[in-house]
Amino acid sequence: MEKNSLYFVGAGGIGMANLIRYFLSKGSRIAGYDRTSTLLTSQLTEEGADIVFEDNPDLIPEEFRDPEKTLVVYTPAVGADNRILSWFRDRGFEVIKRARLLGLITLHSKGICIAGSHGKTTTCSMTANILRRTPDGVNAFLGGILRNTGSNLVVSDRSEYSVIEADEYDRSFHQLSPFIAVITSCDPDHLDIYGDEEHYLEAFSIFTSLIRPGGALLLHTGLKMQPDLKPGVRLFSYSGTSEGDWHAEDITYGEGTLTFTLVGPDGLRIKDISLGVPVEINIDNAVAAAAASILAGATPEDVRKGLADFKGARRRFEIHLDGKDGSPVLIDDYAHSPNEVAASIRSVRKLYPGRRLSVIFQPHLYTRTRDFAPEFARALSDADEVIMPEIYPAREQPIPGVDSNLILKDVKSEKKCLCLRKDLLDFIKNSNFEVLMTLGAADIDTSLPDIKKILLEK
Repeated sequence: MEKNSLYFVGAGGIGMANLIRYFLSKGSRIAGYDRTSTLLTSQLTEEGADIVFEDNPDLIPEEFRDPEKTLVVYTPAVGADNRILSWFRDRGFEVIKRARLLGLITLHSKGICIAGSHGKTTTCSMTANILRRTPDGVNAFLGGILRNTGSNLVVSDRSEYSVIEADEYDRSFHQLSPFIAVITSCDPDHLDIYGDEEHYLEAFSIFTSLIRPGGALLLHTGLKMQPDLKPGVRLFSYSGTSEGDWHAEDITYGEGTLTFTLVGPDGLRIKDISLGVPVEINIDNAVAAAAASILAGATPEDVRKGLADFKGARRRFEIHLDGKDGSPVLIDDYAHSPNEVAASIRSVRKLYPGRRLSVIFQPHLYTRTRDFAPEFARALSDADEVIMPEIYPAREQPIPGVDSNLILKDVKSEKKCLCLRKDLLDFIKNSNFEVLMTLGAADIDTSLPDIKKILLEK
């Protein structure tokens, strides 16, 4: 890139943070703005970024005020009325979305771009954890913190590959130029952007049309979307069951362990693969990550090691208390679509059979709650107890008639209740749990230290 100064508007987002870290590692000067200070923004400041938390153009550092030297990057979550962003636009700066910057990176590397309505963060993280062990390593831009490294960025000066989470929100993944693409799922989501399922699926087809000749698509079996591939792009199917060009066989559950055999094209078999996060939901993700990594040059031993010591991405089926010392089990998962919620609950049932399962689920977005309330209710009904705080609005304004009870009223669990977010800790203090799971893309994770402390004290 010609410009060595980058200003990030919305700098505290997880997807912006990995780009900030990447360009800091390349010696670029970085500044930015976000609404609130967080642990992540504090880390970025310590690493060399100059981030402010007041939407005031006067706070833009002098060295970022030259349009010839500064590139401005923003996220779709930033409102059109943002004063700092408007200042740059009014003065002729080059202003691009985060997705466009990722697209530029895929133009100059072989992008392993992983898309899907769920499973993409874990699959990306697994792929990164495998490939970082290869002789050339890998660059990886993750949508979550890889617990093995404590960062959402993996950097290599030698690798020609970049692992990238291909986000369908706001059609961001249409900015990418994948060499290897993975589609984990395409359950309808973001209907505030796409309108209906047909247009949502069409967006995934467009994404597949961007794969470069000589590359490959790994497509989960049974998906509704139809790929639209350029000549010279190989197509592989995969699954965590016995179906697909790449699949799992000999799946075995033990005392807190899960192993399987990976089967691939041309007679490939890799036996005794052990999952570091041994839950059913991760078999699909592991098959996809292993297949993408092997296509990128990883060896069977790289795959074994990378999956066996994979600690998971933060907030992706993260076990905070395992219950082995007599305390309740506490698990947190980012699941925020009906199928994700159902899969997470299913995995807990297999991991802790016979124990009473209580779920705290905070709906994320009014539109998602409105569009999928019956599906959420069916998924949550497999828990013994469901506790629901109010909807987390994120970027949205309230919609009349849409609240958490739209889901909860149809939940069939033995126990269920609404509980305001501010009252949640008191509710937990006055309850008894065997297995407690917090679910959703809201801010429930900020309360996990307090929840864990309460459970341990009890």
